[in-house]
Amino acid sequence: MPRPSVREQLVEAAMECFHERGFNGTGIQDIARTAGVPKGSVYNHFENKEALAGEVMDRYAASRRLEMLGDESLPPVPRLRAHFQYLAADLERFSYGRGCMFGNFGAELANQTDTMRGKVDARLSAWTDAVTQVLEEARAAGALTSALTPGQLGQFLVDGWEGAVLRAKVTRSRAPLDGFFDVFDSLVV
Repeated sequence: MPRPSVREQLVEAAMECFHERGFNGTGIQDIARTAGVPKGSVYNHFENKEALAGEVMDRYAASRRLEMLGDESLPPVPRLRAHFQYLAADLERFSYGRGCMFGNFGAELANQTDTMRGKVDARLSAWTDAVTQVLEEARAAGALTSALTPGQLGQFLVDGWEGAVLRAKVTRSRAPLDGFFDVFDSLVV
């Protein structure tokens, strides 16, 4: 009888562990224990911890719901704000203590592994592109009057969000996110 695949359990466990303790603070044994499987199971499904982290990054990216940014049932500016509000609510679920996995992995791994640095950069770039697209729609509809180009503003919003999330993680407070929304409301109008 073939053994059941535990790949999904491992990805979910790794996501939990990496988000809670970081890449370097999480061992293969931690992931296996959280998944409830033997340590060797990890290597049956993933070449190494970095390969598992890459899968986790893909899963985390999907959970950021970028498709919200393409939902044309809302006008562009409220749609963009709703996206950031969704992200803020997700941070609140963990009392702001986990931060954003893109930012966490970027800060922790950028000088350790080119593969993970590239994955983080690609995810942040895709997010910036999606935000920029909404801002271009807002500009075309006359709802964006900022002197900044949609590309400049999109980059600033993603970078500003990541900074606010890091600060919220440090302070365990929503205040930095509220500051982000204050600036968002003054720039994206």
